[in-house]
Amino acid sequence: MAAQIQVSWTVEDNLQRIRDVLTQTQADDLVLLPEGALSGYGTDLSALDDRSRADAAGQAASYVADLARQHGVHVFCGSLIWEHSAWWNAALYFGPNAERWDYRKINLAMNERGRLRSGARLAPLSIATRAGTVTVGVQICREIRFPEQWRHLVDAGAEVLVYLTHAANPTEPSGVWRSHLISRAAENQRFVLACNAAEPLQHCPSMIVSPRGEVLAETVSTGPESLRTTIDVNQTSNWYLSQRRDVSNL
Repeated sequence: MAAQIQVSWTVEDNLQRIRDVLTQTQADDLVLLPEGALSGYGTDLSALDDRSRADAAGQAASYVADLARQHGVHVFCGSLIWEHSAWWNAALYFGPNAERWDYRKINLAMNERGRLRSGARLAPLSIATRAGTVTVGVQICREIRFPEQWRHLVDAGAEVLVYLTHAANPTEPSGVWRSHLISRAAENQRFVLACNAAEPLQHCPSMIVSPRGEVLAETVSTGPESLRTTIDVNQTSNWYLSQRRDVSNL
């Protein structure tokens, strides 16, 4: 379930929207929420000058962890987090058995540099579902532009690629990031699950793409909307990847 919701700098409002989304879930769902869905996010990051936001975001994360456990779902939720005297742009995972994990964006946007610290770990996460263990790789926003990061996650065992974004840049050409999502799925023969924020200026859809590059679900709305589909990870393949050539000496 990719839940395209509005993201604001008011943590309480974000929590209410997340609560509303999780009431629509079924046990064992994998739920995506946008970049910054908990803490808030935007081009202007001056709101982070208020350090009380760190406590609010931390408390909100604990609350969403409780909701994931109560509903028995797997949640991937974007948030800016404060740790080690620095802000990070993270994708937080909350599991049905109180599991917690995070991925910290390694390739920061230009407006984030100097304000946020970049992550130093690019590894997938294995989660236990009723259908078996699924290994998930996560990327955030502008990392769609760096296919080598996605390939690294696939080589490390990712079967599903989760993408959280807050893509609302009016200078981006229409359709380019949509094409990137399809390419990341088809070239890696992996499912790509993408969730953008509900923004009037969004330039990247929320969508679910098959390992063949087929769009299984997509919203063209710039407002709140949820996509739901069932995927079969047995459709993933290494057929093309196994045909790679060593081009280092060409």
